[in-house]
Amino acid sequence: MLTRVLEPEVMDTHEEALEYDAMDHSAVNQRFVDDLALAQFAAGDVLDIGTGTAQIPILIAQRFPAARIMAIDMSVQMLELARYNLEVGRVVRQVQLAHVDAKRLPYSASMFDWVISNSIIHHLPDPSLCLREAVRVCRPSGSLFFRDLFRPNSLEELNHLVETYTGGESARAQQLFRDSLHAALSLSEIRQLVAELGFDERSVEATSDRHWTWCARKPA
Repeated sequence: MLTRVLEPEVMDTHEEALEYDAMDHSAVNQRFVDDLALAQFAAGDVLDIGTGTAQIPILIAQRFPAARIMAIDMSVQMLELARYNLEVGRVVRQVQLAHVDAKRLPYSASMFDWVISNSIIHHLPDPSLCLREAVRVCRPSGSLFFRDLFRPNSLEELNHLVETYTGGESARAQQLFRDSLHAALSLSEIRQLVAELGFDERSVEATSDRHWTWCARKPA
């Protein structure tokens, strides 16, 4: 197993935000929303942690008009692009943006029906802080839906994933993906964190050759 190598927690330069937004995340984002629907999502108050440029909240809002989404990120530059994307997607009334640290959420306990996130966990040196906060602000009987990369077992496997999924992207985009894979948790590591929060570790599953998904309901 490769050793975890941390990357910067916040991508907060204009160039990094533009590079990230220009990468083709369409298939991955659509899969996230499709799987969210399969998890019986339809409406309610949603917290999206680590929204980036708000590509996923836009898809959710367009598909589920009754959803109300608070989309948060630590990167000011990402949020600036997100504001533009919300205008283009015509969902500014459904999606609210906020500059918030996922490790210290300013929201009341049990505030949201759904707490979701795509690809924030690998950015955090101590992901348990974010996960605890997510559980805290999720209402009893509410749902948590997190997805992220898992760390490959070997450098050869990592290189194969980079070539397969970003081979047609810029050198910078390939390096960003490489760094993210190296910074990701292993499947066993995220399962251990979930178990420490009182959830069944089997609620974390490998859902692609590079992604894990945690889908769970908070006890009533």
